[in-house]
Amino acid sequence: MNKLSLSLVMAAMLGGSLQAQQGNDIVVNAAKKIAPVQSTMWGVFFEDINLGADGGMYAELVKNRSFEFYKPLMGWTPQGSQVKEGSFLVLNRGFAQEANPRFLRVLAAGAEKGKFGLSNEGFRGMGIKAGLRYDFSVWYRQPEKGVTMYLELIDEKGGVIGSTSFVPDQSADWKKGSVSFTSNATSPKAKLNIWFEGNGQLDLDMISLFPEDTWKGRKGGLRADMVQMLADMKPGFVRFPGGCIVEGHDLTVRYQWKKTVGPVEQRQQIINRWNAEFAHRPTPDYFQTFGLGFFEYFQMSEDIGAEPLPILNCGMACQFNTAEVVPLDQLEPYVQDALDLIEFANGEVSTKWGKLRAEMGHPAPFNLKYIGVGNENWGPQYVERLKVFTKAIREKYPSIKIVNSSGTDPEGERFEFLNKELRKMGADIIDEHYYRRPEWFLGNAARYDSYDRNGSKVFAGEYAAQSDRTVSIHNRNNWLTAMAEAAFLTGLERNAEVVHMASYAPLFAHVEGWQWTPDLIWVDNLRVYGTPNYYVQKLFSVNKGTHVVSALSGGKALTGQDSLYASSVLDENAGELVLKIVNASGAGVNRNIVVDGLKRNGNVIKLVVLKSAQLEQVNSLDQPKAIAPAESALQVKGKKISLNLASHSLTVIRVPVKK
Repeated sequence: MNKLSLSLVMAAMLGGSLQAQQGNDIVVNAAKKIAPVQSTMWGVFFEDINLGADGGMYAELVKNRSFEFYKPLMGWTPQGSQVKEGSFLVLNRGFAQEANPRFLRVLAAGAEKGKFGLSNEGFRGMGIKAGLRYDFSVWYRQPEKGVTMYLELIDEKGGVIGSTSFVPDQSADWKKGSVSFTSNATSPKAKLNIWFEGNGQLDLDMISLFPEDTWKGRKGGLRADMVQMLADMKPGFVRFPGGCIVEGHDLTVRYQWKKTVGPVEQRQQIINRWNAEFAHRPTPDYFQTFGLGFFEYFQMSEDIGAEPLPILNCGMACQFNTAEVVPLDQLEPYVQDALDLIEFANGEVSTKWGKLRAEMGHPAPFNLKYIGVGNENWGPQYVERLKVFTKAIREKYPSIKIVNSSGTDPEGERFEFLNKELRKMGADIIDEHYYRRPEWFLGNAARYDSYDRNGSKVFAGEYAAQSDRTVSIHNRNNWLTAMAEAAFLTGLERNAEVVHMASYAPLFAHVEGWQWTPDLIWVDNLRVYGTPNYYVQKLFSVNKGTHVVSALSGGKALTGQDSLYASSVLDENAGELVLKIVNASGAGVNRNIVVDGLKRNGNVIKLVVLKSAQLEQVNSLDQPKAIAPAESALQVKGKKISLNLASHSLTVIRVPVKK
């Protein structure tokens, strides 16, 4: 569809005009605070989908480092003229409770460097940077000293761009060894070669390679550029670890937080449920190593000033898959997991789980305030299990707010049933999800205007406008979807008395490893960029304010009249009034802003405009800011602020006011 025809469709859909309009003034009552804006209003939702963790934010470069994939050598390729059948054996320790049972046995007999080795392909290659230090580590045992390991990073053409050697000691017990080296070139698709020299038996496990430039320089940590994108948003919360991976396609592969904490080599890897979820995007090498586990989620949330919001399994597997449920009389271990998680986050170091947190390097509590029970679960089976969790949590930890699922959709039989039942239960926060076409978002800016102000609060937990349809591979993060979301977000902000949290989903996607689109932030092995949707979410978050105030035109909130949408907040900390206005029409609109109740502090206001003349335009790795906010200052005189609201735009206006 070309720009003109798309604009005409939008104009017809919105009732707008392609001619510039002269409308009523937008009157802001800055002195009357309607409701506080929660510190958690705008946050982020993380799920290990689209290579979001392994191969993404978790900076490990070696794929299948502990040989626990269902094909134990997936990601590894034996190479060299001396390699023969039986040179490399995958063994299993065989202990029933062993979290990491497999290891690799290397049998070298006169092995020569370059003739006897293994290569690891990484996650769609390894992103390597020139001049950067890389930290290699391995767990090993060697009955008698005799084998030397030579490490090489090779680029796409097979050239060596970094190398070193490692000489394992003689050791009958498992021992960790490490060595570091520097790359002399940049490569987005490097591989790691390990050559062996000498004679003897060498057992290997947890073969690992990390860049030095992790977030906050933590060894074995997170990819800094990806975390920085989150920090730049100044999110009020981080919801983790998902998403559908909380449920698992059956309960054997549900997310169990206790298996993601403690020493990384003792964490139990499982298959990622997105491994084979979609026939159109199979990802057979997608597993969860849990190097990014619950401790790391809590730590990252603290780093970026966000409240942690963990979501736990409620005794139900994904209802789109097996719909397996735990009998109510066997639910106790699941409930105990929730109680133990709160102890892990907040407990004294004298407690069992508080002690583990301290041993992991964080003696102080994480000050957890929220916990989610269930993800996109529905039906009476969810309600009856939720009641058991709610009773136990409220009895032991009455200050913890519990987030409950309202199912998969924002309307329909499932939603109506749950919304009624949860409110009857006195639910703290109800998690609503919206994966809909842009016109749904444009048409629902007034959704929460009629919600009960004194009832359960709302978490807009997953939203994303779909340019095609849900689960379509043709969905794009174009400006139309972002603009429609911005219009909807004005409705969330206006109703901050009801809506306490909101987050786009999914968060991250690797350009060569995605299963679901659209997504907020896209990456390859070396680069990252924010979509137009990212900039919308960021503009709302960094311009959050402290209190909602009214912004009316003709005595009514702007929820699509003349294709305009608006919300307004007072930022008492900054001493500013903040307006957000979306013009969804195909032409500029002139409007006057009138501020009542408070006097302006000076004649300069700040403007941030996010716009595109092309509704189908997107950002990309090569053009990361094709659509990006543009800041300016405007000199104003008199009581009215005259603005031209650009076509297809989100405008943020910050007006200094006297306290």
